[in-house]
Amino acid sequence: MDLSFSPAEEAFRQEVRAFIAEAKPKLPKGLGAAESADRSKEDYLAWHKLLYKKGWVAPLWPKEYGGTGWNVTQRYIFNEETANAEMPTTLPFGLSMVAPVIFTFGNDEQKKKFLPRILSGEDWWCQGYSEPGSGSDLASLRTKAVREGDHYIVNGQKTWTTLAQFADWIFCLVRTDANVKQQEGITFLLIDMKTPGITVKPIIVLDGAHEVNEVFFDNVKVPVENRVGEENKGWTYAKFLLVNERSGIAGVARSKKAVQRLKEIGEAETIDGTPLIDDPDFARKVADLEIDLAALEFTELRTLAAESKGHMAGPESSILKIRGTEIQQRITELTVEAIGYYAYPNERGFGDNAAVGPDYAIGAAGHYFNMRKTSIYGGSNEIQRNIIAKAVLGL
Repeated sequence: MDLSFSPAEEAFRQEVRAFIAEAKPKLPKGLGAAESADRSKEDYLAWHKLLYKKGWVAPLWPKEYGGTGWNVTQRYIFNEETANAEMPTTLPFGLSMVAPVIFTFGNDEQKKKFLPRILSGEDWWCQGYSEPGSGSDLASLRTKAVREGDHYIVNGQKTWTTLAQFADWIFCLVRTDANVKQQEGITFLLIDMKTPGITVKPIIVLDGAHEVNEVFFDNVKVPVENRVGEENKGWTYAKFLLVNERSGIAGVARSKKAVQRLKEIGEAETIDGTPLIDDPDFARKVADLEIDLAALEFTELRTLAAESKGHMAGPESSILKIRGTEIQQRITELTVEAIGYYAYPNERGFGDNAAVGPDYAIGAAGHYFNMRKTSIYGGSNEIQRNIIAKAVLGL
């Protein structure tokens, strides 16, 4: 594998760095790569809008719909540089989840209606997949859609719906036929969140954040024209979306930056005057983490190389998802371990929120708690191992 970059690719890297240097001062103060429970809708969209103005907001889209036309190496460089600069991430629900479904399986009217508004950030999307009792076993979902003329009437409930409190639209899997195999009776609908009968209720998670929600549908009327593809073929589109989601969850570039910060914390924290990073037990844990992260990066690079030759990501996305999320969780765990008791008093529900200890302690425990979700969303890691066993190993 050739890991060197061409002069043209290095020139592109410099272009990305110059853009970041120009854009960063324009972001809301304090808005960086770390997630925050206090972000407003405008905060989340600030980086999106700067990228849109530059023409760089949709690296994964075909150029004909507003994509960048970048090759996989350029995308890799962009992700690496934005992670190193601790720039915010763009929300995936519109740009890298529902949009590829629309431009791959949607009709021309749907492409004209939805894609420009996703690109500009005018429409905010959320994901209606998980339900109470239908998480990892997504095909067992019970939200039902009954066709009446040129509309579907939708009833049911979705849960763990990220940032639905801000959303203009939700893409939903709904059951349209209960008399066939579970996967064969599902339809993919695009639903306006302003439609009468939709109720959003917050779920406050362990770190005190309002990040996820329950969404209830009570006789919600959805035009048939908002159905993507064929009725009862939604499972095909859902699987396509999940492959894209799982590949993106790996987060190699941001994990590399997080390990760098972990090592800096290890230098700052001391045991009897000796830097924690020099403690053999802690140093071994960091070294093990770096080795596993390097292996994951090479796996991602092999996947990107195959993609550059026209091979679409498939079951290998499950490998990236499993290892990527496990590494993310280990990083946050080691960060809290390194900081010790100063990691906790700054969190909601843990004291009076008076800042104590070093700046890097603020948010550490909350981030640790929040990252427990990564091995569950996008298809739990246990399910991903089943996929690998069946589709890759043939077991």
